[in-house]
Amino acid sequence: MQDRIAIVTGGIGGLGVEICRRLALSGSRVVAADLGTRAERIAVFGEAVADLGDRVRFEPVDVADFDACRNLVERVEATLGPVSILVNGAGITRDTTLRKMDRAQWDAVLTVNLDGVFNMCRHLVGPMSDRGHGRIINISSVNGQTGQFGQTNYSAAKAGMHGFTMALAREVARKGVTVNSISPGYCRTDLVMTIPEDIRRDIVARIPVGRIGEPSDIARVVAFLAADDAGFITGANIPVNGGYFMDF
Repeated sequence: MQDRIAIVTGGIGGLGVEICRRLALSGSRVVAADLGTRAERIAVFGEAVADLGDRVRFEPVDVADFDACRNLVERVEATLGPVSILVNGAGITRDTTLRKMDRAQWDAVLTVNLDGVFNMCRHLVGPMSDRGHGRIINISSVNGQTGQFGQTNYSAAKAGMHGFTMALAREVARKGVTVNSISPGYCRTDLVMTIPEDIRRDIVARIPVGRIGEPSDIARVVAFLAADDAGFITGANIPVNGGYFMDF
């Protein structure tokens, strides 16, 4: 991956920071793309990647905005060069049972988590195909496989993400572009750590390896799929959940 250009959406989040670091340490030049309105989080991100120098940079984007995604790609390619790696990691939750869910909660999650994947891929899959190389990695979720109480919106978006992955993989397989998804289980992020401790203990009890995941567990798989040597893997969904999925 030496000097390959990568964009990671949701790049300043709990998983995103570690993914950016792992790709940069593997030789890529990485753009962490996220909302530009989160000044405090952007500052924390800057500190977390300071040791990597100019190998990681931040660029603002709202993945729900089709034109903003096009502008991001144009800015990155004008300043750094052709984008070879795309990690779609941006995501939000708006949890509630379906009988209480309003249309805004449904739309917000589907627009960011699923439309955002379309918006980014639409602007990159053509140039990647024309150049004969590309790696697209979509961060799905174990809850897209199992469903989760109070997450019909999130589970639908994450399941849809892998359907998108398989369909796009078929379209570009002969163009040197691979498209895969990763389904993380519960990982040590700010979002998961806000879950009440007694509920987290119940979750851990159902994970065969006996612990929640670390962001590095996910980042290692991203780096593996992003490498040139992973060219024979496409349309796959890799569950990284400590065996949690086997409990269902």
